[in-house]
Amino acid sequence: MMEISEEPPTSAVFVDSCHFSQVIFVNMEKFYVPGGDVTCHYILTENIVPRGKDWVGIFRVGWKTTREYYTFMWAPLPSDSHRDTTVQQQLQFKACYLPQDDEYYQFCYVDQDGMVRGASVPFQFSIQTDDDTLVVTPQGQLEEIELQNQTLHKENETLKANCASLQKQNSHLQEELQKTQELQSTSEYLRSNTEKLELELNSLRKENTHLKRLDDGRGAELHQLKEQIQSVTSDKERLETSLKTTLDHLDQLQQQNENLKKELEEQKCLFQILQEKMKAADEENQQPRENSGRLLRHLSQAREASSSSVASQAPVQAPEVGGLLFGNPYCAAGANLGAGAADIHFFVEA
Repeated sequence: MMEISEEPPTSAVFVDSCHFSQVIFVNMEKFYVPGGDVTCHYILTENIVPRGKDWVGIFRVGWKTTREYYTFMWAPLPSDSHRDTTVQQQLQFKACYLPQDDEYYQFCYVDQDGMVRGASVPFQFSIQTDDDTLVVTPQGQLEEIELQNQTLHKENETLKANCASLQKQNSHLQEELQKTQELQSTSEYLRSNTEKLELELNSLRKENTHLKRLDDGRGAELHQLKEQIQSVTSDKERLETSLKTTLDHLDQLQQQNENLKKELEEQKCLFQILQEKMKAADEENQQPRENSGRLLRHLSQAREASSSSVASQAPVQAPEVGGLLFGNPYCAAGANLGAGAADIHFFVEA
């Protein structure tokens, strides 16, 4: 069945780079009757591995690339896929898809990579008339085809050199393309990093502006702190002067305290001496006091006795002085003794 709706795989590979011996076309006719179907017979050698997208095309003689096919059919796969010998295949091209002119054509087997693996001898789509036509006319045409083949061979040599140059240029261009892609990747990476750095820079600028504002505020605070430090320094100097004056006064007070301590010690010594003297004086006055007390008690008893005797005899009244006419001679002495004792006691308390 013909396949026309789908394009076959082709390539820009030229004739000189093809391997025509891997597929051999057999049972070829020099002429095919126009308007009739054409059966194509070919042999797959052991040097080719058929694949699903291989195809057989009809090309006008003089073609240069596999894109110049007139019509094509998909090549059927052999029944034995694990073969190691040759196998014969065939295709039938429908008349409606065949050329209608008397140009020379040939079959070509093209694999799915677009590489030509075999080509047939040229043939025509025309009616055979007589023997002369069969002998003379094809011979002249074959000579012309031979000349064309020679010309094509020369062109192929030139194209081969051009192909090698183009392949070299292609390799160089591939390297340049790879370098360009690497540079593009590097450029994308650098662009991404640049955008990140710009964002960071903008953030740092905002932070710097904020820090400048804080710095201005802190500058005012610093000026205020300097003024406070100067004030504190002045207060410190004033306090140091006051402290020095206070310390000097304290030294004076300590010196006075030492002097007072010395005087107190002297007063204590004098007080102890006076206490000893008073104790001695008390001991000396103890006996007279006891005698005075006993005397006073006797006088009191005598006065009471005298008062009761006088009251019974009713004597001439006279001024009483302690119950005696002329007074009690010991009252004055007792008073004097009491006054002396009071003076001594006051002195001791002092």
